[in-house]
Amino acid sequence: MNENEASEALAGGADIIDVKNPLEGALGANFPWVIRRIREITPKNVLVSCPLGDVPNLPGSISLAALGAASLGVDYIKVGLHGFKTVKDALFLLENVNKAAKACNPKIKVAAAGYADAERIGSIDPMLVPEIASKAQVDLAMVDTAVKDGKNLFDFLAAKQLEKFVDLAHDLGLEAALAGSLRKRDLPEVYGLGADVAGLRGAACTYSDRVRGRITRKLVQELVETVKQAENQADKKA
Repeated sequence: MNENEASEALAGGADIIDVKNPLEGALGANFPWVIRRIREITPKNVLVSCPLGDVPNLPGSISLAALGAASLGVDYIKVGLHGFKTVKDALFLLENVNKAAKACNPKIKVAAAGYADAERIGSIDPMLVPEIASKAQVDLAMVDTAVKDGKNLFDFLAAKQLEKFVDLAHDLGLEAALAGSLRKRDLPEVYGLGADVAGLRGAACTYSDRVRGRITRKLVQELVETVKQAENQADKKA
């Protein structure tokens, strides 16, 4: 949410610093000056991402937001496909977001995010996101949860479904990210599913509270260590 949290996440060994505003939703957008400053204080070898929000079906507005975000030096921008009921509308928005962002920064990566709890918010099936992302020629397919009420990713999608999501993304040449109130104990399974990115906030915050809690280096270190242990176990099996 701010420079202090970014510093704590960096000290804890995070691979990606995601600059968001949880007060505005699962993929709430932060202010441009906050994003720019965090990019400035983050080492170049550490990736920085930012969401554009849980976006409505307003392609012009969100394309303009994408252009602005791309000008801040981030490595990824994320689009939460919140206000979409059809593949056609989601594809049109993503194509234009991608065009706007890469006109500003050709190296930037664009992530399309669906919601595991799509039925609760009336948005498109998250299992369609990899195909939509591929057709829009963006770079990463992601699944998150929209409603933060204690339920997490695995309450809405079974491991087999998530494995299918990841495999389809990879088959289409995309990176795959899993998020959605993930806990430390979920990380070995997320790693085993082959995800390229695991997104966590609550698990890195005091009181496990993504809004009122604050990220601490100790909690981030614990998450990093859990991933390393999963990698070591996978190497031993190989």
